Amino acid sequence: MQTDGPLSKVYFDPYFEMEAVKILPGEFYVTQQNLLLVTVLGSCVAACIRDKSLGLGGITHFMLPFEQNNIELIDSSIRYGSHALEVLINELLKLGASRENLEAKVFGGGDVLSAEGSHIIGERNAAFLLNYLEAENITLVSQSLLGSYPQKVYFFPSSGRVLVKKLKRLNNNTIFDREALYFEKLLDVQVAGNIELFG
Repeated sequence: MQTDGPLSKVYFDPYFEMEAVKILPGEFYVTQQNLLLVTVLGSCVAACIRDKSLGLGGITHFMLPFEQNNIELIDSSIRYGSHALEVLINELLKLGASRENLEAKVFGGGDVLSAEGSHIIGERNAAFLLNYLEAENITLVSQSLLGSYPQKVYFFPSSGRVLVKKLKRLNNNTIFDREALYFEKLLDVQVAGNIELFG
């Protein structure tokens, strides 16, 4: 999902009494409108980045491909994570954001998947995200990373406000199913090996 559309995932949130957009694994959204951006994170991470002076911002929700101690796959993982963040930042810049005014709040990276080796996925995602922001000189305002619970993130780009709810009890397996499916897709991406994400 991209800048202010398509709006198929826009819904009215009765609690906050405003329009909201649901962001799924592998998606991003950037807006200048007064919208609420919502995502649920397990092992994935999300970066909420905004221009603090203009009140425009966006969110990206991603997971690094699994490394399997293979140099080529590690390179693919780095390129994938960088691509997810670069797309978000470039969309913000297209709307008039200034790189020096960008600030970030980051979330997720929990130890919640049951797949083999998944205990390190969240840690890798979180470490990559923090290192990327530092390398790009984007101010980190706050973070809620790692832990054993999924997180539901409510991001208000116009004000920069973020609310986080730790999901200690889930009525269904939706988040796990979504991340497991996304995880499988990432494994398929790696098999291609020489895929160019920056095109």
